Amino acid sequence: METSVVIKNVTKKYKLYRKNREKVMDLILPKSFGQDFYALKNVSFEAKKGETIGFVGTNGSGKSTLLNIIAGIIPPTDGVVEVNGESAYIAVNAGLKNELTGRENIELKCLMLGFSKEQIKRMEPDIIEFADIGPFIDQPVKSYSSGMKSRLGFSISVNIDPDILIIDEALAVGDKAFAKKSMERMNDFKERGKTIFFVSHSTKQIKNFCDKVLWLQKGEVKAFGPTEDVLDEYDAFIKMISKKPKKKKKVTEAASR
Repeated sequence: METSVVIKNVTKKYKLYRKNREKVMDLILPKSFGQDFYALKNVSFEAKKGETIGFVGTNGSGKSTLLNIIAGIIPPTDGVVEVNGESAYIAVNAGLKNELTGRENIELKCLMLGFSKEQIKRMEPDIIEFADIGPFIDQPVKSYSSGMKSRLGFSISVNIDPDILIIDEALAVGDKAFAKKSMERMNDFKERGKTIFFVSHSTKQIKNFCDKVLWLQKGEVKAFGPTEDVLDEYDAFIKMISKKPKKKKKVTEAASR
């Protein structure tokens, strides 16, 4: 199969500052200020056309950072990123302007992606029908619930027919009926040879939908391979850390009286 995405030795480093003054001093003085934080460290993997790859990992493991890098939203600090085709990033509220209505957001986002007004006019009914948010389509997005924002963002992204679909917990806030409809559309994409990256806290969704799984832990690749194999390892890891006894809080003298 033809390669769709190549990630090679990708690292993303941020600086953590205790005070704003440290940030300014770090910019103007030769001495380094602040603490280095690596969201990703030397991450490498490849995705083929038609593959669906799930990302798993505990909170703060770097999943969303990696998705943002693949989508071109943020640059890596180091490493190589090759994306062959147009990508669409779907997350709650991603790319939506709160002051604009849903309908205005559809036009703005599609214009930014290079569609003409005539093309958008033809696409708009399908986007609105799929989102299924009723009269709220003409209300400002700031009045939407998280689920409604997710519906609209998902609907816009799947209807522009991208080569690569990047989904970051976008189905976690919707109802079951919308999640089912979305999964059906994603399966259609998969059958048509699209590449899909999928982050979900539901290992059941990942097991039912993904061909491979990338497990990130503290910004590094812990495992990458067939879904069942990696999820078995990941589930065992989660069970192990959940059984670890929590640190007992020190009882103060006042509390012990």
